[in-house]
Amino acid sequence: MEGKRPDIERLTRLMERLRGLEGCPWDREQTLPSLVPFIIEEAYEVVSAIDSGSFEPVKDELGDLLFQIIFASRIAEEAGQFGLSDVIDCSYDKMVRRHPHVFGDKEATTPEEVLRQWAEIKKGEKKPEGAKAGCLSGVPETLPALLRAHKISQKAARAGFDWKDVDEVLKKFDEELKEFMEALKMRDAAGMEEELGDLLFTVVNIGRFIEVNPEDALRKTIGKFITRFHHVEQEIISRGQDLSSTPIEEMERLWGEAKAKEKNPKKPTP
Repeated sequence: MEGKRPDIERLTRLMERLRGLEGCPWDREQTLPSLVPFIIEEAYEVVSAIDSGSFEPVKDELGDLLFQIIFASRIAEEAGQFGLSDVIDCSYDKMVRRHPHVFGDKEATTPEEVLRQWAEIKKGEKKPEGAKAGCLSGVPETLPALLRAHKISQKAARAGFDWKDVDEVLKKFDEELKEFMEALKMRDAAGMEEELGDLLFTVVNIGRFIEVNPEDALRKTIGKFITRFHHVEQEIISRGQDLSSTPIEEMERLWGEAKAKEKNPKKPTP
């Protein structure tokens, strides 16, 4: 395996200094569990930067995420478990093992064949002690619910448990919608929760069939909603009016205005 690049070494030396006796008091007291929220936050900031469509923020946020990996590896190394070089070696070996169509004698000519092969190889790999076995294992419980549902439905489909086409899923959606409406009419709180969950899970499967990740779709819709609502809010405030006392008809008009701006943005002045 190739040696570590000098820029990685600079960052690892920086981490060593921060964790050293004359380093940063905050950095010295961190543990692997205490880093969890920061790792999650940085990962989402990478996603947000990618959504922006600009490479510069992606570079910046990837650097922040990389630093968290180096941070966690340093803590583990101090505990006598593993270091960054072990993490890199593990990743390298795993990627070679899971790409036998590139580094071995297997064949996979389509992305679908690659994914099926990947799943089979992963299933045969040694699981960490205490890990659950089975086709649906390996999906972290800490993932956002929509993303977790998407990954679980993918795994089930690869095992052969799936509808034939999107039309069948749409029929299932209609079925789940009727069941939700029945629970709604009965004002059955537990039933409404259960049926809404079934409805959402079916929507996730519709997304899978049309190759749309529901987590990505919802995240972008939320961003769109925030942008439009901000326009409504700013317009009302600029008039010296209160948002809560503005008629819904006027708010909907401003919402439509914001929506129209998205479809026909003003061209930048040269």
